Amino acid sequence: MDCVDFPADMNGRMHNATPEVEICLKRGQSGMGFNIVGGRDQQYISNDGGIYVAKIKEQGAAALDGRLQEGDRILAINGCELQNLSHQEAVELFRTAGEDVRLRVLQGHSAQMNGPKGSRGWAEPPIPLLGVLAVTGVLALTAIVYLRVRHQIGMR
Repeated sequence: MDCVDFPADMNGRMHNATPEVEICLKRGQSGMGFNIVGGRDQQYISNDGGIYVAKIKEQGAAALDGRLQEGDRILAINGCELQNLSHQEAVELFRTAGEDVRLRVLQGHSAQMNGPKGSRGWAEPPIPLLGVLAVTGVLALTAIVYLRVRHQIGMR
């Protein structure tokens, strides 16, 4: 994995033509305080191998800093670009990033995600998956019992 520095002008300032920001976090006892999704092998958005913030953990380093938000796309960590990495490669970069971590982030990216504007793809669905599976199982069991009873009636 090649690491490159963030683009900066002659005075060391970041260029902000897009809503990109640099966020420096100090790793806390429970890490950096957020979960990620995405990667070239586990695309969160179709045809997009980017890494996204899935959840900000309460009282974690990211929550206490307050700038990183769920739905933000993390473009680089400590100068290492995250585009086209597998999910596991990105996780490994986060794990080995050290105590002081520098993130380059595209904020407000959720408006470009699939679904209605402002929706967050990782939000709790209206019907939990376990409930859907339970209903499906009950329907399948009912169909089996119905067919068995019908078959037994036909054999008499």
